[in-house]
Amino acid sequence: MDAIDQMPRSARLKREDRREEILHAVIAVCAENGISRLSVSSITQRVGCTRSLFYHYFPNKEAALEAALDFTIDAFIDRLRDWNAHRERGNIEGALDGIAALLKSMVVDTADLPRSIALDGDAVLYTAFVHRVAERCARYICESTVVDFARYHEVLIDHVYETFYVLISGLIMFIKSHPDVSEDVIKDIIASTLHIEGYTSKYPERRPKR
Repeated sequence: MDAIDQMPRSARLKREDRREEILHAVIAVCAENGISRLSVSSITQRVGCTRSLFYHYFPNKEAALEAALDFTIDAFIDRLRDWNAHRERGNIEGALDGIAALLKSMVVDTADLPRSIALDGDAVLYTAFVHRVAERCARYICESTVVDFARYHEVLIDHVYETFYVLISGLIMFIKSHPDVSEDVIKDIIASTLHIEGYTSKYPERRPKR
């Protein structure tokens, strides 16, 4: 056993690693017991740390929950970045197929924390969560995918950020209440809202004239 392995576990963990470990504990506690049962004690027991260490990172359980929500959204954005990085230039229909599947997966196969919010019936918190997801996803798409699209095609919508925000938040709520909706329907909604349905095999006659 080398010197690093002989060090106490707490000494080996970097600051961000320890903070992330606490966030994972928040998510796990909420998934198992519900958000209403979340407490500093339940978090520290899960992590195996002292209350003083918890308070070193977060002033209270509410701040830890907020950070856990952001942590969950970060994971969504990472998946969105991966989709964007693997798009094939010019294959708009393929990109639509991919984003429709990704969006449905994000809602139906959702992470433990948003599922806990939904099961707890906290409509205010869930609405706030959807707002944050839609806001960050819309900004990312506007700053990346839309910019790429505009290099080769005309953007046929006004108020681009606002349109994406409404589209994303509306689809999240719709998929949540209609989990059996097909990816083809989600794809059609996205394409028609953004006026790019003409780039699909379903509506070639609607393709914008050059």
